[in-house]
Amino acid sequence: MATESDHRPRIVLDIDRVVAGYGGPPIIRGVNAQVGSGEIVTVVGPNGAGKSTMLKAVAGLLRIQDGSVKLEGKEITNVRTHLLARSGLGYVPQNDDVFDPLTVQENLEMGGYLMKRREIKERIDEVVSILPALEKLMKRRAVKLSGGERKMVAVGRALMSRPRVLLLDEPTSGLAPDLSRELLTRDIRGLAESGTSVLLVEQKARAALEISHWGYVLAQGMTALSSSAPDLLAREDLGEVFLGLGGAAHGTALADLEPEPVGGRGRSLLGLRRGRR
Repeated sequence: MATESDHRPRIVLDIDRVVAGYGGPPIIRGVNAQVGSGEIVTVVGPNGAGKSTMLKAVAGLLRIQDGSVKLEGKEITNVRTHLLARSGLGYVPQNDDVFDPLTVQENLEMGGYLMKRREIKERIDEVVSILPALEKLMKRRAVKLSGGERKMVAVGRALMSRPRVLLLDEPTSGLAPDLSRELLTRDIRGLAESGTSVLLVEQKARAALEISHWGYVLAQGMTALSSSAPDLLAREDLGEVFLGLGGAAHGTALADLEPEPVGGRGRSLLGLRRGRR
């Protein structure tokens, strides 16, 4: 039987049946997701579905109770965040993503703290080539930056360690529409073109999927759907509560949609069925 990975680039990040939470009942309950080499993969779903929780668990900020995470085939489950950075996994949180008192250059240098001084300068030049708008901001303090500029600095700092995969949690949160589009279509797309795979959690579902290769829908702490991004965008039965694609016009509500188990490793929840009222 063909599997999801048969139709995608080589898998560099494999999230397999991960269970995690904040000390009480698990928030995510067996989440599956994969990121291929050079891919942008977007995770969408209603508020409370567990999207950010999944990223925090992968990034080593929450303890994984069950399941596994592998990076380039190497087990990284419950590895501490600073060690994950050395292994090639970068993470940019939704908030508290820059050091306000420091300049942009100093923020980037903090991202390269494991490097020698000469290597830091060379890597900053490489990061600026990927995010050219940083060049004119280098001497400004982060506290003086706009929301879009701060996010770009946060991404740049994460890139300093040359991550193989970059986790981005709601990167457009709080940004004006034009800045959101610029961040997604220019900066994040540029990351993938430079060779960094991206796992993106984003509420602006349509805009994120339009730049993505693959997408996952999370619902009630589980992977409800896995598909190529174009195929997800083409679906009308997921409803407004999942993707914001106008499902209300079809009378779709969250209670109408339930995960439907389907056999196969990594494809445990690949359909949606009508729920009973």
